[in-house]
Amino acid sequence: YTILLPFKIDPDPVIRKKTEEPVSLKGVKALLVEDNNLNMEISKFYLEQEEVEVYTATNGQEAVDMFMKFKIGFYDIILMDIMMPVMDGLEATREIRIMNRSDASAVVIIAMTANAFTEDKTKALKPGMDDYLTKPLESEKLIRALSRYKHN
Repeated sequence: YTILLPFKIDPDPVIRKKTEEPVSLKGVKALLVEDNNLNMEISKFYLEQEEVEVYTATNGQEAVDMFMKFKIGFYDIILMDIMMPVMDGLEATREIRIMNRSDASAVVIIAMTANAFTEDKTKALKPGMDDYLTKPLESEKLIRALSRYKHN
């Protein structure tokens, strides 16, 4: 069998340039919560390339403790893995959101998970997460997500 598909070349192609201005993330303080060492290193590398100050926790309980330990407004953003030992990311988010601190409801929490189904996204956003990224993380998507929430 032979199939012929007639394609026409556009003589005046419109080349679209990205209109987004790059946003500097220098000095943004992020708490990266991830139990997998390789994922932790990759995410940390992406963030440090953008001059983000990265603090790390390996489970949800550590994240809750670190959030409580630092002064109000210390963290600009929390990148929270969903499935972790000790305390998962959903429970950690609930714990942070109900704290008696002015920044507990304001801090941006972004879910990170390998599960990309709509129901997983809904489940992540329900306890108070602000956004959702799927793993493996892509540098561009991670930086774009942080840029959306950067406070000027």
